[in-house]
Amino acid sequence: MPDTTVKKINSHFSPKGPEGQKYLANGKAMSMRMWENEQPGEADEPHARDYETLGFVISGRAELLVEGSTVLLEAGDSWVVPRGASHAYRILETFTAVEATHPPAEVHGRDE
Repeated sequence: MPDTTVKKINSHFSPKGPEGQKYLANGKAMSMRMWENEQPGEADEPHARDYETLGFVISGRAELLVEGSTVLLEAGDSWVVPRGASHAYRILETFTAVEATHPPAEVHGRDE
């Protein structure tokens, strides 16, 4: 029998992660999170994660530095960070974006 689980998540009540990300819906193979009103500043330290990330910019601007390339992200843009790629973000203007991760970032210590 197939999994017929349906979830609805109201982001007003979503838990927050250690870096301020708001956890949205999650399934067995992927999850969503939102970075909301992130403020301009220096780039975070380059890091690699054990998951693939797909993102969509709702508002603001940021630079994505990934494996030696710099990509400008603006409202309406989407991006991919491959699993294991060294990357960092630098927020240029107050930034809000939604990301999906596969497998889910918040389980098994993947975000640590």
